[in-house]
Amino acid sequence: MAAFSSRSCLQYLLHLAQDNLDFRLPSPFWCLDGLSEEDVHSIMARSVCAKSAFELWGHGQTHSELRTSLLNFPSEIMSPFMHKDSTYRINVYTFNKTLLFADRIKRIDALEYLPFEGRVSLKNPQHIFCLLEDYGTDPNNIPEDPNYIYFGRWIADGQRDLIRSHSVKNRHFIGNTSMDAGLSFIMANHARVKQDDLVFDPFVGTGSLLVACSHFGAYVCGTDIDYNTIHGKGRSSRKNQKWRGPDENIRANLRQYGAQKMYVDVMVSDASKPAWRDAALFDAIVTDPPYGIREATRRTGSHKDIAKPAEESHVPVSQAYHLSDIFTDLLNFSAHHLVMGGRLVYWLPVYRPEYCEEMVPLHPCLQLISNCEQTLSSHTSRRLITMEKIKEPEEFDSLAHLSDPRFSAYQGHNAFREKYFSGLNKKSTKENNKSDVSGD
Repeated sequence: MAAFSSRSCLQYLLHLAQDNLDFRLPSPFWCLDGLSEEDVHSIMARSVCAKSAFELWGHGQTHSELRTSLLNFPSEIMSPFMHKDSTYRINVYTFNKTLLFADRIKRIDALEYLPFEGRVSLKNPQHIFCLLEDYGTDPNNIPEDPNYIYFGRWIADGQRDLIRSHSVKNRHFIGNTSMDAGLSFIMANHARVKQDDLVFDPFVGTGSLLVACSHFGAYVCGTDIDYNTIHGKGRSSRKNQKWRGPDENIRANLRQYGAQKMYVDVMVSDASKPAWRDAALFDAIVTDPPYGIREATRRTGSHKDIAKPAEESHVPVSQAYHLSDIFTDLLNFSAHHLVMGGRLVYWLPVYRPEYCEEMVPLHPCLQLISNCEQTLSSHTSRRLITMEKIKEPEEFDSLAHLSDPRFSAYQGHNAFREKYFSGLNKKSTKENNKSDVSGD
């Protein structure tokens, strides 16, 4: 390993959490180059995917390689954290293997070649150092020796506690499709939500995404076509509770987390017929449109000719709202109502056997930033799509999808509900056939 020449070429190590990932990384440890310590602090102040970050001092496939790496590390970078007036602690972390306490102590004692001159303080150290051993990702095939070893100075922990503190299980107002807390914060980070932003969710539901965005200091608002959800009425989604209580609403959710002052308002509105004036209003649009699985995809209107106006009611006549139309309308709305550089973040459901990247809807005013998959089943998934506004809309931009081959490709997903349940039925049939063969 080449010696480091200055702090400017330091590496940092991220320890990623894998419990909320739908795929297995080759390793939960990522090395980052070209960052300052301030950059790392900024990342960890927002990330719910990273457990901890370290300034990497040495690494190797064996403890012997680790020793060589550490002895090549510049002493002028080490010395401020090892002088005689300092206090420190060394932790030993292992991934995919549990070490006995005695083995941990042996690992620490083996680091005696490092020039620590300070005093050990287990309870309140000024500096924390960590030895991290990676034993791979297969719990059924754990090697005797680690695949890789790292040593570094602890910099910061991530925001994993937000997943627990904002868990939907403990939230005041929930629904059938309330977004998981971890995913909500990931979406807020993809949208780069920051202090004093104005964030909008056109399919707001019970407001899970508004809760996450308000945590980062954004003012939040939303709309939904469902009158009962917006007003907190109707049947409860909680076990052993038939009806929603008098104070179950989105405002109460923000109040629960001390963010009521960030609540602008929510209202009943049809996303296919936006009620906003034609202006760039929002710093970010973060949403999870309905897929037709647990919540219907519908909009106001009727295929029938209505001779007389409908009676006044909060339950308007509605019709099917195809998925391809939902996303076309969402992208057009975002192009008109996002500020320049503002971001649209949304989930796109796909049938995996038919999916290709060309199916992701595009718009002339929006640049695709990222496309991440979350697996729902063996045959379905949803893609977290992040787009950024790069230009103001022109006269015919709203019709661009008609000449875009991607639009016709995604139209095949209008039957996503049928494909979703057909896959479940096939799986159930296979399981029943197996049971018949086994004689159960």
